[in-house]
Amino acid sequence: MSALWVTLLVVLALAIALRRLRPTWYWMTFGVTFATVRVLIRYRSVMDACGLTVPPSRWQLALARIANRPVPDGRSPRILRLRPTATGLVLRLKLRPGQDAFDFSASSDRLRHSFTLHNVVSREIRSGVVELRMTGYDVLRRVRMPVPRSVEVLRVPVALREGGEVHYRDFRQVPHALNVGATKSGKSVYQRTLVAGLAPQNVALVGIDCKNGVELFPLAARFTALADNPVAAADLLAALVQYMGRVYELIRAEQRISVATPDAEITADIWDLPAHLRPVPVVLLVDEVAELALAANKAEEARRDRIVTDLVRLAQLGRAAGIHLEICGQRFGSELGKGITMLRAQLTGRTAHRVNDETSANMAFGDIAPDAVLAAVQIDKDRPGTAVAGDSSGGWTRIRAPHTTLRAAVDTCNAHAFRTPEILELDAFRPELPARVLIGKVQPKPAGASAF
Repeated sequence: MSALWVTLLVVLALAIALRRLRPTWYWMTFGVTFATVRVLIRYRSVMDACGLTVPPSRWQLALARIANRPVPDGRSPRILRLRPTATGLVLRLKLRPGQDAFDFSASSDRLRHSFTLHNVVSREIRSGVVELRMTGYDVLRRVRMPVPRSVEVLRVPVALREGGEVHYRDFRQVPHALNVGATKSGKSVYQRTLVAGLAPQNVALVGIDCKNGVELFPLAARFTALADNPVAAADLLAALVQYMGRVYELIRAEQRISVATPDAEITADIWDLPAHLRPVPVVLLVDEVAELALAANKAEEARRDRIVTDLVRLAQLGRAAGIHLEICGQRFGSELGKGITMLRAQLTGRTAHRVNDETSANMAFGDIAPDAVLAAVQIDKDRPGTAVAGDSSGGWTRIRAPHTTLRAAVDTCNAHAFRTPEILELDAFRPELPARVLIGKVQPKPAGASAF
């Protein structure tokens, strides 16, 4: 008997240590079993307490009346599948007639407390089927990005979602995005992670950093063009608009619209062009958009209008030419002047780090996902890098980017400096590299990175 008690105490101590030091290991060894049993035992009572049941059908009421039996209880959604994962449980439910997927989304917080899990996220799979993705522990406490299985052009893993999934910044699906956040909220680290993920790809990076270049100029080895003040930024954007016009001329010349041309070969963007003619895609990163929109006199107002106009043009027309925008700022409201709200309307992707007031969160999500506004305001200041990510569809999720040091990002950009393409219109804005970057073996440029 004493040996049994010693074994139980050792197992208990091991479980407590794993839960504190290695939550993933604890979940895979002990937590998943306890959580599965808890969900199955409590399921009917939790559904009833959360108002996620429907009254019995008419034939059940009729049978109970004929047999003189008590009225049957309400019917819970039928469990189609309960699948454990490395971070939690996935519960797929078949809705009863009259139920709505929104009811489960609105009850997610009550479900979290009832099942004693860290988080519950609901999403509709198809008509009549809802999936509850339940997280067993706080996966955002210590972000560990999995090794990517494959690399796609313009698709970069930048953060981890609260459900344990990888959050991608996919420029092909969401061409332009807005990233807002207060000082020390992790906005710059997110941008640094994005640049480090784009560096190994065949992509042209263009940057505007009006903080005298302190954020982007250390990564200059991988940038085709950089500007560190509003005057240079205005000229850079004008040159980028000129380049966009030349890309459209190429697309028009190569559309090959004729009776004998198959439909698959007719194109309206760069992606269906022949590989030897296709220009490299361009990603424009603006570090602080407010510095471009502020004006103190008439001359600066004229420059500001040119900058905002060119940004709006790039946002409206740039996708087909392979030009994508990633705009960062602490605030992005109408107080920045004429045309700013028009620009914001073109930015499909929205990411909000910790903000200082609800108004700043409304600038990001007020017009697309009002529920995300409260989530952005509630981000803890002791967790830099945590953000709320959403898009124009209204869906949103909490994410947290890994801590990418500036040294790691600089090393990645230096290692892939040979991939930096040349664009004729942007040659005047090519950054001068430090001597230590120029020393070493020069590697040949890939075929897709040639000048256009």
